[in-house]
Amino acid sequence: MARLADYFIVVGYDQEKAGSGEGCGKIIQRFPKKDWDGTAFPQGVEMFCQPGGWRLSRDRKAPTFFTVVLTDIDSDRHYCSCLTFYEAEVNLQGSKSIEADGDEDEEAEEDGLIQPAQVFAPKSLILVSRLDYPEIFRGCLGLVYTVYIDSLNFPLEGLVANLFTFQVPIAGGSQKLFSLGAGDRQLIQTPLNDTLPITCKSVALLFQQLGIQNVLSLFCAVLTEHKVLFHSTSYQRLGEACRALEALMFPLKYSYPYIPILPSRLLEVLSSPTPFIIGVHSMFQSEIQDLLDVIIADLDGGTIKIPECIHLSLLPEPVLHQTQTSLSLVLHPDLEIADNAFPPPRTAPSNLKLLDKEVRAVFLRLFAQLFQGYRSCLQLIRIHSEPVIHFHKTAFLGQRGLIENDFLTKVLDGMAFAGFVSERGPPYRACDLFDELVALDIDSFKEEEVSPAKLQKHIRELSEQLYRNENPNPHMAFQKVPRPSEGSHLRVHQVPFPLLHDEKVEKMVQEGIAKHSSAPPSARPEKKCVVPAGPPVVSIMGKSGSVFNSARRLEVVRSCISFIFDNKTLETEKTLPAALRALKGKAARHCLTEELSLHVQQNRAIMDHQQFDYIIRMMNCALQDCSSSEEYTVAAALLPLSTVFYRKLAAGVNQFAYTCIQDHPIWTNQQFWEATFYSEVQSQIRALYLNTPEKGSITAKPTDGGPVSAAGRDEEHTAMDLAAEQLRSWPSLSKEKQQELVKNEESTVFSQAIHYASLMVYLLVPLDTSKNKLLRNTPVADWESGSNSIVTNSIAGSVAESFDTESGFEDSENSDVANSVVRFVARFIDKVCTESGVTQEHIKSLHSMIPGIVAMQMEALEAVHRESRRLPPIQKLHSVNNFSHTPKTNVISLRD
Repeated sequence: MARLADYFIVVGYDQEKAGSGEGCGKIIQRFPKKDWDGTAFPQGVEMFCQPGGWRLSRDRKAPTFFTVVLTDIDSDRHYCSCLTFYEAEVNLQGSKSIEADGDEDEEAEEDGLIQPAQVFAPKSLILVSRLDYPEIFRGCLGLVYTVYIDSLNFPLEGLVANLFTFQVPIAGGSQKLFSLGAGDRQLIQTPLNDTLPITCKSVALLFQQLGIQNVLSLFCAVLTEHKVLFHSTSYQRLGEACRALEALMFPLKYSYPYIPILPSRLLEVLSSPTPFIIGVHSMFQSEIQDLLDVIIADLDGGTIKIPECIHLSLLPEPVLHQTQTSLSLVLHPDLEIADNAFPPPRTAPSNLKLLDKEVRAVFLRLFAQLFQGYRSCLQLIRIHSEPVIHFHKTAFLGQRGLIENDFLTKVLDGMAFAGFVSERGPPYRACDLFDELVALDIDSFKEEEVSPAKLQKHIRELSEQLYRNENPNPHMAFQKVPRPSEGSHLRVHQVPFPLLHDEKVEKMVQEGIAKHSSAPPSARPEKKCVVPAGPPVVSIMGKSGSVFNSARRLEVVRSCISFIFDNKTLETEKTLPAALRALKGKAARHCLTEELSLHVQQNRAIMDHQQFDYIIRMMNCALQDCSSSEEYTVAAALLPLSTVFYRKLAAGVNQFAYTCIQDHPIWTNQQFWEATFYSEVQSQIRALYLNTPEKGSITAKPTDGGPVSAAGRDEEHTAMDLAAEQLRSWPSLSKEKQQELVKNEESTVFSQAIHYASLMVYLLVPLDTSKNKLLRNTPVADWESGSNSIVTNSIAGSVAESFDTESGFEDSENSDVANSVVRFVARFIDKVCTESGVTQEHIKSLHSMIPGIVAMQMEALEAVHRESRRLPPIQKLHSVNNFSHTPKTNVISLRD
């Protein structure tokens, strides 16, 4: 339950500041006098209730109403409904500096004085609430104004006090009748589900004003974090347009500045660097024309202006074409029969509120298609005390076939999607219409694409659910709200709005609160359930596997690996070129990691020099194309294998495979390490709650980071299944048990962080520190972005951020290399541990460990370096792939 209103404010023209140029407003009265606990009084309402500035008028203007949205420091919104009327200004001694809404009267009195009765000043009644019921607030403020203007026999103090004492249920679909005590009978209809936006008919109006293409451009602009500015001569239209554009983003939530009505004094906000959705009055059209990075929509003229410097990313095909077709079907239903020789009788146009929901249904389907399978790319990091969930973006984009798509990449990188993962990631929570829709099988969407009748039927079904959410009760109770008599604002002798009796209002508010506090709260408990996992991710184009995925090519890779481990050198040399060619295909690369994993399980990790050379060639070939389009899976699968396979160089000196596969930019890609770390943490958390701790064996099978991998579907419980069960039972656990679970999870993440810090050191510390000189002039950003040349294998090959002060000493290069690696690993540790809820104490201990791990690794490399130089060169094959040769000068290091 929540208060209907938080504050009632009367704001009038400030006569004291009238001579200082631009007019000002001042708060005449506010109720209650003291701020409510947890709801501060909104600052700046004087500006927002007169967005065009405080101007006197020579005309008796009709009252106006609009709603301003203010956002507080906690990102909570406050809806300020403003009813403005004009009063005869009798206290002005008349001055020629009166701002008369533009035109100066050419027949002004020659002596410069204006009769008081000919000047009217605005006065605003403002109702502030955390609830978004603009029509209810229009009725409430209208009633207060009606009692005043028509001198009805009801005390205004009682009406104002009742605004604060009436309690409104947040959601649940209930109807609630109330009265402010002036012969009124008003009805509040709560939505069934408060997570779904309430739009009335604002979305349909936006499409009527701007058209399909323009609204789609604005939609893409807000999703890719551009600045969008509306202008109109109507404040009400500005508010509706901003509401509509934000509603189209559902299930995403807009998290940047949202100011449907911006006052003239704050126009400099339009030059801020952050994205925004803002509305301004068209009187400021000249001031906004010079904005270079803002997309401007003219609601009255039906046009949008996109500056040349803005590259607007559009929806990917075929989704863009399908959306345009669906919108055309909904907004122009007679288009299909427009050319018929004998068209059927014209049907009645769709109700605007129903049309509004049909348009929203199209966008809901659009998001279900864009985010199809997103739950299979969620990585569970923590369950207790709050779920921590990471989204494996590269896996999702790669499997959808949209790795190069500009639009979806920007959407997934945006703040709105981060909030979406945080809010909708947990597997046990309240579900809504989007959760049901995104869990549908992809085939149902494909059927609708080829059948307009099925598409229309589905859109209609969705729109009915959206409409029912806003209007759950078809039979609305009778409402009665007195309106002012016609022409009442034109009365010549109308007394000003009276000052209300402060103590009387406060007393009535306290009595009302005491009366309602004894009533039991009628809040409905939130219904939680296990979120449907939905189908796995599929390509948006529905493409099947490439030609490289043929069974023959996979067999070649398997045979070659068998020959290598069976020491059949002749057969190996025959099949190796074909195997290396096959490794250009994704499936063959996955096959390589699976086969190598099987040989590890057979304790065949120790190899002779020739075997080692062959395996390294295959690993390098597989990693050569391991870009983000590979979703990091091959590199992630080879990572543990590279720390297992090794050869003996001398007594007590072993060379591991990772020393020969360091020449790939993937190892200096921070996103790769994060995604791989989170994937491993998820499997460990799963093992923790299965009570079957996984052994330290190699999990070489590539995983897409999701809880439901293709190979793991037959396993009894996914990580998300276990998490849902844990979240369901959490409230019933004792405090001690809860603390124990939190501690166990934190320890699991911490141990993985230590493990990954070591893995990173293995792959980033080079053997020959002289290589540091090769890329002295390379910018630091190169290795941080993972876009450096394949010439060097590690951070050490790039410029360190700062050089050791003892640069004159012999080992300054070693210090430089060590500092670079320590900084890179420390950044990784900071990010993943902070996100995963690791304690500050553990993070500090990790930071203190990193320099020691690096130092030990560098010290251990000396023997390997010495012994590796004594190795005779291995005869190389003439292969189709440059990377099939194992470079003799590869940097090598030792697994500690």
